[in-house]
Amino acid sequence: MNKIYLDHAATTPIAPEVFAAMEPYLKEYYGNPSSIYTLGQQAAQAISEAREKVANAIGAKEEEIIFTGGGSESDNTALKGAAFALKDKGRHIITSKIEHPAILSTCQQLEKYFGFDITYLDVDNEGFVDPDDVKKALRDDTILVTIMMANNEIGTIEPIKEIARIVKERDVYFHTDAVQAVGQIPIDVNELGVDMLSMSSHKINGPKGVGALYVRKGVKILPLIAGGAQERNRRAGTENVAGIVGFGKAIELAAENLEENAAYLRNLRDRLINGIENNIDDVILNGPRGEHRLPNNVNFSFRYIEGESILLNLDMLGIAASSGSACSSGSLDPSHVLLAIGHSHETAHGSIRFSLGKGNNEKEIDYVLEVVPGIIKKIREMSPLYEG
Repeated sequence: MNKIYLDHAATTPIAPEVFAAMEPYLKEYYGNPSSIYTLGQQAAQAISEAREKVANAIGAKEEEIIFTGGGSESDNTALKGAAFALKDKGRHIITSKIEHPAILSTCQQLEKYFGFDITYLDVDNEGFVDPDDVKKALRDDTILVTIMMANNEIGTIEPIKEIARIVKERDVYFHTDAVQAVGQIPIDVNELGVDMLSMSSHKINGPKGVGALYVRKGVKILPLIAGGAQERNRRAGTENVAGIVGFGKAIELAAENLEENAAYLRNLRDRLINGIENNIDDVILNGPRGEHRLPNNVNFSFRYIEGESILLNLDMLGIAASSGSACSSGSLDPSHVLLAIGHSHETAHGSIRFSLGKGNNEKEIDYVLEVVPGIIKKIREMSPLYEG
């Protein structure tokens, strides 16, 4: 059987339509968008059209979209940009313990080097942030709240609209990391009530190295990258024209087929969840079930064994999966997300994330369900923790 790719939360293959849209801007229309001659203005027009597509996909205005180098840069721009712009008003920021490392590491930098005070909120055993906890944590010097829209490891979709309402009652900026949510669930920034929202192209069958940050009109941030006047003076540097064009096409395709793709992925997701639970003992589904879970996310803890051993055995059988966040996969530490939802270090170490894409099918899921029980049985028989 061909390689079965089940790590779409880490990255996705570029869609053929996206590659076709990008190619002319790598070959023919290579001008600098800041140039006034025709070749440059052709590139500038392409960026404008892509900006419109990104804005339309989330219910924003074109001028509210800043193109960046990816989701991590978008997160850094939102947090540092708001923190430095508002530091004279206050230095308190609220986030959760299960955020992506791009958020948590940035908060730690602001805390350690710039004197900001960060509140890290607990979550429940399914990964939900309680809006009441946000309300209780708000202070007179709070300037920013950042809570992710959907968790990259366990698929929990947070109550962003409710949290935003609470935050806006106190006239505090609210940012959400929507890198995993875009293309998976419907998003309208006005309905949600968020001030800033992070996106990434390569999570939705677009190219790597390009993302975007939605910044509501009137929200003040300092640029993370200073220099030229690109992106309305909000992000200096010559634009990645081909990448931006690809991102625009990818988000357009994702928005057009969102409900159809989500229904298809939910069917595969539930088939995989039910198959694992029905055929393997001592497994824990991490995250919620049903509508509050990303359509493409499956995350299990297999007790008494190491997730890395499972991954290696899966790879030998042609299956690519993950043990957690792609940004921390080189770490030997257990997932901070799984620890935050109450798992022990041992249980957290035995976790696997399968993240699905529209290129997957039921035959592939059935093959995974055919081989995983045998892998788990073999590894457990060698485990000193397993008493069988």
